[in-house]
Amino acid sequence: MRHLYFLSYYNVEYEHLLLNKISNMSITLMDLPYSEDALEPFISKKTVFFHYHKHHAGYVKNLNNLIKDTELQEKSLEEIILDAYQMPKQKIFNNAAQIWNHNMMWQSLSLPSTSGEPSEQLTELIVRSFGSIESLKEKLHEAAIGHFGSGWVWLVLNKNTSKLEIMTTLNANTPLVFPNLVTLFTIDVWEHAYYIDYQNLRPDYIKSLIENIINWTYINMQFTL
Repeated sequence: MRHLYFLSYYNVEYEHLLLNKISNMSITLMDLPYSEDALEPFISKKTVFFHYHKHHAGYVKNLNNLIKDTELQEKSLEEIILDAYQMPKQKIFNNAAQIWNHNMMWQSLSLPSTSGEPSEQLTELIVRSFGSIESLKEKLHEAAIGHFGSGWVWLVLNKNTSKLEIMTTLNANTPLVFPNLVTLFTIDVWEHAYYIDYQNLRPDYIKSLIENIINWTYINMQFTL
């Protein structure tokens, strides 16, 4: 098994290098903000490897194939998502949105030693919106385990109400398409995000993530943008 895993790693790494060297591809795979084993023991190196090199990289490859030699090739990822959402072009939207969602997800997580704490301003808004930080965590947990099927759980700032909200989206759908929402944090509840480590025990995965590897430093930064 170790030998097969090494071969798989080599092939995906080589494909990833090729993908980023092809000049006519407009969208590239983001670099992970930490090493593949940084989230252990809460998320294993093996899960990060397959999630990043297979799933995330796969969306990048698919999207570049879909937009090749079209006007979308010269646009940013966000512009592609919004254009595909409005047209609509479902295959392009699905792959583009999944790239954006995963970009947000990797940055939403951090090893405990660098995760930080909510800023004073963010803490005040959390208390005003949910009652307490612990209540926010409980509501995130409830939303994540209650979401049926594949999708995402989001912490967003609603600019219309100046309050934080928790929302869920199915499949590739993303809050980016709503101009009144600022995305602060996300949890991936697709099975590939946790099945290697937790099998069918999504509640254990969610609890482990929320209690240990939320990247508050990143959330603070998103909040002040």
